[in-house]
Formats: sequence, structure tokens, C-alpha cells
Amino acid sequence: MSTLTVRAASLPPPIPGLNRALRKPKKNIPQTKIERDHILAKVREYAQQVGLVPPIPLEELAQHTEKLMAIEGFDAIYRDYIGVLMANESWREHLATVPFEKRLLLMPKCLRVESKCPAPFDEFGLLCKQCGLCSIQDFQNEAEKLGYAVLVAEGSAIVMSLIQTGKIEAIVGISCLPVLERTFPYVEAAAIPAVAVPLLQDDCIDTVVDIDWVWDYIHLTSEDKTRRLNLNELHDEVKTWFTRESLDALMGAPRGHTEEISRDWLARAGKRWRPFLTVAAYQALRDDPEAPISDSIKRAAISVEIFHKASLVHDDIEDGDAERYGETTLHTEHGIPVALNIGDLLIGEGYRLLADGDLPAHIRSAALLVAAEGQRELCIGQGAELLWTRHPVALSSQQVLEIFRSKTAPAFEVALKVGAALAGRLDECADVLHTYSENLGIAYQIRDDIDDLGEDSAAANEWSMRPSIILSLLREKGKGTAKDTMEALWNGQPCEKPNNAQIRDWSHDSGAYEKATTLLEGYKEAAIRSLQEVEIPNLKGLLRRVIGKIFNELEIKGWCREFEQKNIDPSIRAEAAKAAEHLVPQPQKA
Repeated sequence: MSTLTVRAASLPPPIPGLNRALRKPKKNIPQTKIERDHILAKVREYAQQVGLVPPIPLEELAQHTEKLMAIEGFDAIYRDYIGVLMANESWREHLATVPFEKRLLLMPKCLRVESKCPAPFDEFGLLCKQCGLCSIQDFQNEAEKLGYAVLVAEGSAIVMSLIQTGKIEAIVGISCLPVLERTFPYVEAAAIPAVAVPLLQDDCIDTVVDIDWVWDYIHLTSEDKTRRLNLNELHDEVKTWFTRESLDALMGAPRGHTEEISRDWLARAGKRWRPFLTVAAYQALRDDPEAPISDSIKRAAISVEIFHKASLVHDDIEDGDAERYGETTLHTEHGIPVALNIGDLLIGEGYRLLADGDLPAHIRSAALLVAAEGQRELCIGQGAELLWTRHPVALSSQQVLEIFRSKTAPAFEVALKVGAALAGRLDECADVLHTYSENLGIAYQIRDDIDDLGEDSAAANEWSMRPSIILSLLREKGKGTAKDTMEALWNGQPCEKPNNAQIRDWSHDSGAYEKATTLLEGYKEAAIRSLQEVEIPNLKGLLRRVIGKIFNELEIKGWCREFEQKNIDPSIRAEAAKAAEHLVPQPQKA
């Protein structure tokens, strides 16, 4: 049962009529307050009946909007307006659980009476003079009294800084429909509880809003209080577990030189995505995400990274790579026999850490089975690539994607499923984690192939043949010299190997780059769509945010004309991050 309430509070005093001329709403906004209240009531009723679980992708939101419009017979001209209200209602109960001091009230400067407003601007927005000419003063005073951070601006560099630092976990906003339409994908990607009351006009001057709606959202609260998982902070914490000191403390002191080598290899550079995903999934599904992370959970997360690092040892040997993380590979440094043994040792260590803990037997059993199944799938995928290298033939783009599915996706699936198993909730989400991981893993590998085209790529001098989506598409779409070269390379025929600059130029000229980018976005979208059936809000939000974090799409842009340039200026972004440290009210000492 919902504990959501609106805190008792009186509306601000009415704004004197002489301060603001009555303005009609835009044609795509219901013209009377009675109509708008009626539509909101129907949206709220529908959202409760369906049980919307945010974040909702735009495609899914559109489907719900169309369904409601058909049921209620609403005019199609209000489609965008109803969509905004639908998105709001999906987040309503989640917003209510976030403490006031973790919320941001974001208002547009166009709420002011422009011809009479005495307020100055700094680089981030309006500094209200409390003149009483508009509703900004009333909203700001009430929100700050409750503990909100308040910002009157269209630019969002500072908003993103607040979100990334964990100072803000929810947003109550006011904006026009065009801005809301443009910013929706970025807010959805960040999976942050956000509601936005639409302005009744979109001409950026002397706009008005339904004041009581804003007032209700500001005061929305719940008996339940939660904290939004800070992914950046969690990722940073996970990285600290991989120093030699931390590894030895969690895994026990190494016995002999072989274990010393394995620990040093484990401590080498890496993004630590896999252990991060394990702990993040566990935190999203556990009963008390605020409780400390036990050593048993840390060891389980480390085991996931161990399996990955073991696969890299074997992979480097199989591919004949001489460098990893900008350093010599393990087999180059110590010889192939030693490296093979280290890889095997690491696999054993991974299973030991999963099995040898104080977790309940059924939890350990579930985690071990997940790891074993993932190891099997990884070897099958790697085996397919190895067999191809013995007798190289041209691979279609579909065949390359299948190798990606078998070789890369299992690592993400293992990481997430181990986390779910540790929380004792794997059965509830195993299927969706499988589908999600497949699409995420393929997208991740496509992104790596695209990155190899960069100016500073490690492949800058000469490309070796391997299952690459870029090379496969270049063979399919290239013409002339590009196509002939690709055919020769794919079929193991002697030819002059192209350098990275040539591959990059051919890719852009042939459309291979564009096609790869389209595939990347398609698999990302497929991963997002797989979350539609997730009924666990914390897990759904986490998985959506993971996509944004891995693919660096969590940039919420500003769209009003005068702030567009500021939002793309790196110096402004740096200033915004600094300003964010001082925007949130500090708790008062007793």
C-alpha cells in the first residue's frame, strides 16, 4: 500500500492581478484549469491501474499515452502534454520517498515578469530579489524552507554536477513542452526521479504555470525514505578493493611466487565494470541498501573480476598480443607456461571466493552455478573465434555479432546474476538479466570496435584480422580498393595491411561507420526495451543508469537559446561542478 501523501501546507498568497496579465495557454495545452485537472486525474488513475515502473523509455511512454487517449477520447493535440503527465506519474511515488534535502527545484526564468523584474543574473541563472511580482519567490521560499536546493535557470550543467556528486536524488521542475520533449531522453537515461509541471506557454517570456500542481509536487512526501544509489561513488569504492593491500586482506596472504604474480596481475589497471555491476545489482535488490557491504560480498564481486582477468590471460596467449593496459602481457613477461598456469589458478581462486564464505548455502550454490554457466559460454564464444583463426574465412556482420553475443555478453550476465543471487532474488529477474546482458554486451563490443577507429587508437598503425564489426561491414559495403583489400585480408591472402587512418577513411566513405553506429544504438535500445517487464523499481532504475554510465550518455542538456552555448563550454561545466558544492543547503548543527 502506498504511503504517499502531500504534506499539509497552504498555497502561497495569490499574485496581484496587476502584476501579470491573463494569458491563454498554447493550443496544445488544455485551455481551462478544469480540463487540465480532469486530464491529470485520469492520467493518475491510469498510472495506478497499470502500475507503471520507471524509468519509462519514450517508446513505451508513447504507447501508454495513446492507450489512455483512446480510452478517454482525449484530443490528439494534447498528446505531448498527456505524455509529460504520464511520465510524472510514473515517478510520483518514487519522488515522495526522497528526502526534501536531496531534491532540487528547477524553475525557468521566464516565470518572472520580464518588464519589471529587478533580479540580476549570474552565469547559472536568476538571483531572485524577492519582489513579489511573480511566483518564483513563493516557490523558492517554500522549497528552501523544506530543505530543497533551488535553481532558477535553463542551463543544466550545474544540474548534472549535482546529480553526479550524489547531492541531488530527485528533481521537481517547471518547463515548457518543447524543452521537456528534448530533455526527456537525458533524464530517462539518468533514471532520476523527476517530475515537471508544464508551462502553459512556450514563448520564453512572462509564462505562467498551474501553481497548485507545483505546490503539491514540492510537498510530496512519504513515510518511506530511500536513498538513490550513487553509482559513481560505488564504482570508486569497488576500485579500492583491487589494491594489493586490499586484495591480500580479503583473499588471504599469497603463498609463494605464483600467487604473487596472480595478485599483481589482478591489481593491474582495469575499469572494474564487472565487480561494480555485481555490487550494484546486489545493492539494488537487497533489503537494506544502506547497510555496509560485507567482506563476503566484496570477495564475491572480486571473484567476478578474477574470472575476467583469467580470460584475458588466456585470450592474450591465443591472440598473440604483446601488450595489455599499456604494459607487457603476462605471457610476454613470464612465458606461456607460467601465464597459462596463472590463468588456471585465477579461475580456481574465483570459485574459491564464491564457495568459501559465510553466505547461506543456497546463495553460494546459485552464485557458483551462474559463474560456471558463464565460464562455459565464454569458452564457447572464444572457441568459435579460435577455430576461425585456424581457417579464416570472410564473416558476415551477423556472424560477427553472434561471436560478440557468445564472447562478450556472458561477462555482463555473470556479473549481474551473481549480484542478484547474492541478494537472494535471482529467480525474480534471471530472464530479463539474460536478455539485457546479451544486448548490452553486443553494444559494448561494437563501441570498442568503433573506438578503435579513433586517432589515438592502439590499432593506429596496422590492423590485424579479427572478428570486427567495422571490418566486416567494410567488406560488405566497401568499394574498389577498400573492398578488394578486405576480401584479401578476410581470406588470409597476402596483401598490404591498411593502417588505422585508411580503415577510418574507408569506413566513413563506405557507410560502414554509420551502419556500426546504427547497430550500436539499436542494441542499446534493445537493452532498454528489455526492461519494460521489470517490476522491481530499484533494479529497473539501476540497469537503465548502467547503460548511461557505460556509454557516457548521462549529459542533460540545456535547450533555451541563451544557455545552449554555455552548456557546451568546458570551462562553464567546470565552474558548474564547483558551484554545485555550495548550492545544496548544509544541515544545521544541533
